[in-house]
Amino acid sequence: MARRFMCETLGTVCLGLSAALVAPRALALADILETPARPTELAPRSLLTDATRAGDRIVSVGERGHIIYSDDQGQSWTQAEVPVSVTLTAVDFGTADSGWAVGHSGAVLHSSDAGETWQLQLDGIRAAELVIASKEEQIAELEAQIEQAPEDQKEDLEWALDDLYFAMENAQSDMDIGPVNPLLDVWFENDQHGFVVGAYGMVLRTRDGGNTWQDWAPQLDNPTNFHYNSISEVAGGGLVIVGEAGQIHVSTDGGETWQKRESPYDGSLFGVSGTSRVNEILAFGLRGNALLSTDLGRTWTMVPNEANATLNSAAVAADGRITLVGNGGAVLMSSNHGETFRPHFREDRAGVMAVVPISGTNLLLVGEGGVKTTDARGRNLK
Repeated sequence: MARRFMCETLGTVCLGLSAALVAPRALALADILETPARPTELAPRSLLTDATRAGDRIVSVGERGHIIYSDDQGQSWTQAEVPVSVTLTAVDFGTADSGWAVGHSGAVLHSSDAGETWQLQLDGIRAAELVIASKEEQIAELEAQIEQAPEDQKEDLEWALDDLYFAMENAQSDMDIGPVNPLLDVWFENDQHGFVVGAYGMVLRTRDGGNTWQDWAPQLDNPTNFHYNSISEVAGGGLVIVGEAGQIHVSTDGGETWQKRESPYDGSLFGVSGTSRVNEILAFGLRGNALLSTDLGRTWTMVPNEANATLNSAAVAADGRITLVGNGGAVLMSSNHGETFRPHFREDRAGVMAVVPISGTNLLLVGEGGVKTTDARGRNLK
């Protein structure tokens, strides 16, 4: 899935909002959470940020709440019924029928009919309420721990308590401003269990199909609340979250617990994928930096990349080919499980946000130019 903070490709459309908003803008954000996406024939040619499969169907999401789907490998598209007009950043299906999309203002949408209609399950206000309640519990537990701790341990614990108070105050400020913080990626194992991740270290988990959510951020080691841009499952069942400042977190128990991995790159990672081989991880991001691990992130190799374009998303075809896509029309292909990539730049140089393998060796690309069907190197088929 294409899950990244879109500032690199699309300008500062995300994070600058929270500092600049005033009350009228907060009301405007609430309005677009209550305004259905407008039907338009231009949706397949407008900005699209992610695409995935729902069984044999392809579903793509983008700006203004656009969700479109195709049952003929991208030759024709139908616009879905969507109750919001916020920019959507990512989409994933746990089954052929049950899918989730996430986006700006903390929006989480659910579809139970393979993407034809969608319902709003969660927004930024309710997400902030979850975070505040979680922080209050952590503060109470840590205050009790400090009272019982030896004197030589209290100073470190008090610093941790200050960090918790600061994080809670930030969440309370978000409540005052409005639902501004974007969610940037979503992963579902099935129609019940899944995660959404986003700005400022947000991680939410559900085990009942999104009816209820838990703040899962305390399970990850990210005290400075760096953004999480992508979550993915790799062959063998490992879950991986990557993000800002080289953040890489791995779970081997379905997301119950997470371990932070040391990264050889400390810049932003916008995407993560498997390679089709067990326990292999391919992480990638700013300025074309790509990292390959064959042992669930314990060790890493930097992948050579002459393109140097920021990379946004990846897909693995049935035959094992890996395609990376990114800014400036970058389409990179590997036939050796991600050890090396052959770069190609599309003539239009429009940013590519996501890729889905289709018939033969062809690709479906989505991004700044809408939908394109291409050959394996990213050259238009029509």
